Amino acid sequence: MKAASVSCCTYPCERARPGKMAVCALRRGLLSTVSKYNKKHTQRILSAIDTTSRFEVYRLRLLCRACGLSAGGQQRRLMSSRAEGKILETVGVFEAVKQHGKYETGQLFLHSVFGYRGIVLFPWHARLYDRDITPPMSDSKPEPPGAHGSKEVKGKTHTYYQVLIDTRDCPHISQRSQTEAVTFLANHDDSRALYAIPGLDYVSHEDILPYNSTEQVPIQHELFERFLMYNPTKTPPFTARDTLKAWQEKNHPWLELSDVHRETTESIRVTVIPFYMGVREAQNSHVYWWRYCIRLENMGNDVVQLRERHWRIFSLSGTLETVRGRGVVGREPVLSKEQPAFQYSSHVSLQAPSGHMWGTFRIERTDGSHFDVRIPPFSLESNKDDKVPPAGYTF
Repeated sequence: MKAASVSCCTYPCERARPGKMAVCALRRGLLSTVSKYNKKHTQRILSAIDTTSRFEVYRLRLLCRACGLSAGGQQRRLMSSRAEGKILETVGVFEAVKQHGKYETGQLFLHSVFGYRGIVLFPWHARLYDRDITPPMSDSKPEPPGAHGSKEVKGKTHTYYQVLIDTRDCPHISQRSQTEAVTFLANHDDSRALYAIPGLDYVSHEDILPYNSTEQVPIQHELFERFLMYNPTKTPPFTARDTLKAWQEKNHPWLELSDVHRETTESIRVTVIPFYMGVREAQNSHVYWWRYCIRLENMGNDVVQLRERHWRIFSLSGTLETVRGRGVVGREPVLSKEQPAFQYSSHVSLQAPSGHMWGTFRIERTDGSHFDVRIPPFSLESNKDDKVPPAGYTF
């Protein structure tokens, strides 16, 4: 990871174990099916994770007998299977989705897009700038110099959550979403060194499918029992320990989610969330670092594949750099109805306290034709009080 005056660096997270997920005989992936049936508020949801296609065939026949999805059953129990035992077991029971208000610390959930089990640590209130919505002129973000388009975008408050991912699910989502995407600058002389907290994610309110469980430790993660304690008198029955509160306060400047940017081109929606990481000294100059998380979603019916990226990076120092390359984070993900989304994080450094980024993704259709999907322009802003980034999570 080499820093230049303006550099666009990719944090490696290249796990290559594909996981297969299915709900009954519908070969559509756990999350798309969960999302579909949760909206109907009627069906029983079953999930299974396998390692061989042979087991998958057996499991699909078993689930079809058991779940009654095609018959429109009225149960809402959430199930999973352990691949090694091939035994279905109850994970929990779905709760009503919150249309208003927010989920509390300790809320168990399924991710409606990527399908993993998780638990809410605390909320963030961000400003969502959705370029698909035509706004009035007030409360808008102006375009950066040279960015595509000229319309201003109105921001609205939107809730996101800091969450822990169940480590049992990480191998099965690593092809669609990085599970080590939340990174920090290391607190030592190497200005380019990063470290990650595995299994930490940001989740939008509408991606939460809440459920409850009778288990006292329903999520497997090394930080679960350090951050949360079981309290059956509370709802949800998991409350924050002092270590979580102290960790949130200490790391707030580098965890904080403030702006979210979204734009759709030809049914491909791109969402970008930038994070300021801090400043380091390198060769007698200051280098400012940001992390940005990008999610691509196929909102249509056609299968497409991301082939190329094209970035424009503008620095307040007056430099404008173009970055082109194949794919993203070493991959060229396919977006289909079965697996409609791909999410990754990367990094950028500037020798100025602020700047802008925008660009396009080159997308290929199954017939070989291409089109460009716009990446919404977003600001790179440094925090006013540049405290020293943390050296790691310690307790």
